[in-house]
Amino acid sequence: MRRIAAISLAVLVVTLLVLAVPRPARAFGDRGAFDARVLLAGGTTGAARPTAPLRWAHELVMRTSAPARSRPTSVRADDGDIVSGPFLYWSGDVALTPLSSAEVSGLRRFFALGGLLVVDDAGVNFDGDKSEFGKTARAQIARVLPDSAIIQIGPEHVIFKSFYLLHRAEGRVQGPKTLDAIVRGGNVQVIFTNHDLGGALAQGPTGVWEFPVVPGGEAQRDHAVRLAVNIAMYLLCSNYKDDQVHAPFLIRRRSRVRESEP
Repeated sequence: MRRIAAISLAVLVVTLLVLAVPRPARAFGDRGAFDARVLLAGGTTGAARPTAPLRWAHELVMRTSAPARSRPTSVRADDGDIVSGPFLYWSGDVALTPLSSAEVSGLRRFFALGGLLVVDDAGVNFDGDKSEFGKTARAQIARVLPDSAIIQIGPEHVIFKSFYLLHRAEGRVQGPKTLDAIVRGGNVQVIFTNHDLGGALAQGPTGVWEFPVVPGGEAQRDHAVRLAVNIAMYLLCSNYKDDQVHAPFLIRRRSRVRESEP
């Protein structure tokens, strides 16, 4: 009997140890890890700033401890996998070609499930004026969501305070203080930046930033990174997300960060 009891105790200990081992974060659709997925549509073949999605994920993990994929993925708008995750990053610096009917349908399915798309204009000038990419992206999104208007959102919106408390939007260029957005069902579903957010995030393999940030230099770059983190946090903590397991920890972490800021 003592031997049976000892074996049972050993099995219980091993079971508890296995349950105590942290499980690795998985991709969206599994356990809520942030995937800065690059959207391939309208003739784009990748992100305008190819290293930006990886840096985005890295900064999120380092600054918040939220889970993120170590290798962000990409997806075509006409691929059925477009609905396998709730985030898309569409960037460019040249005019887009009109979306095909399959691309329009794919994006409509993505938005119908509550997805968030960031449209990042990498071709903006120093004043944040839209490039041909920004203009044509708006025209194509209007085809996808014909009944949705673009509005401006600023510091009063939750995106500007989802983790960091931000007073304006910034990227590689300072641009306008606000972001343009499409809000549906109470949730932001499209964010248009006139700031080249990816340009502020882009970092080469040696750790050197790829683009100068104007006019505010490295302080402005940090504000741009904070905006990227806030966007990811908005996504991770939004109501439509199935897995809320990380939310309490993230909220506590956010509170500590705010208390430590000047």
